[in-house]
Amino acid sequence: MKVVINRWHAIAQWQWDTGRTDEHGDTEEDVCGICRVPFEGCCPTCKMPGDDCPLIWGECSHVFHMHCLLKWIGTPASKQQCPMDRRPWVTAERKVSGS
Repeated sequence: MKVVINRWHAIAQWQWDTGRTDEHGDTEEDVCGICRVPFEGCCPTCKMPGDDCPLIWGECSHVFHMHCLLKWIGTPASKQQCPMDRRPWVTAERKVSGS
């Protein structure tokens, strides 16, 4: 039996691995706590999601678009604190799965 593929239409979707899952083990869709845009989207500063608009994790386990957090930390009102829990902001080291 010989199979010939005449056409192929691939569809793909990507998403950030925030390390959060729901009760069924599926990745939990989440939004940036500052701009309220989903992590798969981009911050209001960027035009395209992806590596040019990365996520940043704090030791407090909160996740934000990097540009949103940098803008927040740059304001005097932030007092260099996490916008969610007001702990001093410390960037967490993230380990890539499989390395």
